[in-house]
Amino acid sequence: MARRSAVPPIPDFAVLRSRLDRAREAAAGTGLVIAPGSDLRYLIGQPGGSFERLTALVIPADGVPALVVPKLEAPGFTGLEDLGVEVVTWVDGVDPYSLAAERLGGPERVAVSDFTPALHVLAIRDALPKAEQVLAGPIVRELRMRKDAAEIDALRKAGAAIDRVHARVAEWLRPGRTEAEVGADIAAAIVEEGHTEADFVIVASGPNGASPHHALSERVIEAGDVVVVDIGGPVAEGYNSDSTRTYAVGAPRDADVAATYAVLQEAQQAAVDAVRPGVTAESIDAAARDVIAAAGFGEYFIHRTGHGIGLDVHEEPYIVAGNDLPLEAGMAFSVEPGIYQSGRWGARIEDIVVVTSDGGESMNNQPHDLVVV
Repeated sequence: MARRSAVPPIPDFAVLRSRLDRAREAAAGTGLVIAPGSDLRYLIGQPGGSFERLTALVIPADGVPALVVPKLEAPGFTGLEDLGVEVVTWVDGVDPYSLAAERLGGPERVAVSDFTPALHVLAIRDALPKAEQVLAGPIVRELRMRKDAAEIDALRKAGAAIDRVHARVAEWLRPGRTEAEVGADIAAAIVEEGHTEADFVIVASGPNGASPHHALSERVIEAGDVVVVDIGGPVAEGYNSDSTRTYAVGAPRDADVAATYAVLQEAQQAAVDAVRPGVTAESIDAAARDVIAAAGFGEYFIHRTGHGIGLDVHEEPYIVAGNDLPLEAGMAFSVEPGIYQSGRWGARIEDIVVVTSDGGESMNNQPHDLVVV
């Protein structure tokens, strides 16, 4: 029966009450149903867990927000009364979707959080047959994209913690070890250096480096390999790190590594330097992509330049062609161009950058040079 992890730190109640008020205001008469996950954590400070029994924060257009939660799960949620959130418990045999519908008060529209399981989405639709059902993502992301000072502090903490791990990679990365063995050491260090867990570990050596999401394998690392190490995880506040550095195990065997990597460094720095309020997300992508294309490597840069980060590793805003969103102070995202030559080797440099009032602040401060170990 034990399925819940330790309750995370809860942000200031005044901050959470403001978030709830702003969510209702942004919904503009639409009822909200927020399932467990990062949206729930943003609004009430606790993520909960999504199981076959419905747990959902219900925010009516008018009236008191309520957490509809199985009675056996209710002890895992604390302090909600101080937020002005009523706790509505239910037991097996009771229809929780009817309880949620009653709290919503028969709205014309109901917005359901994006990652709510279909099991619950369809049952909510049945309980509110006259209501138009839409996604809550466009509403909540407008709140979450702009980080406040405490959120930025948490991102700084996460960035410093993952920097400390990258500073130790030479302890584990050497010929004769497998990617999986190196990855296990890195995962342990991610926790040792201040994260609650290792969310992801990519150790992509030699030709595996040309696959951006390779992760780990039993490939034995060889002298001369170029190795992409992309790692991250959450700190106690729930905010995530995500940083990539590229290493060489001794002198690279391929003669073109130094010149190609210099192009990548220039591209990543150009994109970071372009960050400031008012420019568009796609212009940051273009700043990196134009450098790489001008050097003749355009076809080898096969993904967007970045993604937003916060309570989720991937969230708005996305730094990609076609996204004309103007950047604003408090927006946080990765800047991570890469060059991937299939069958040979790949490289990526990634920092998390937060938009400031007049530019951008990097959350990562490890050197960008190709690190020879």
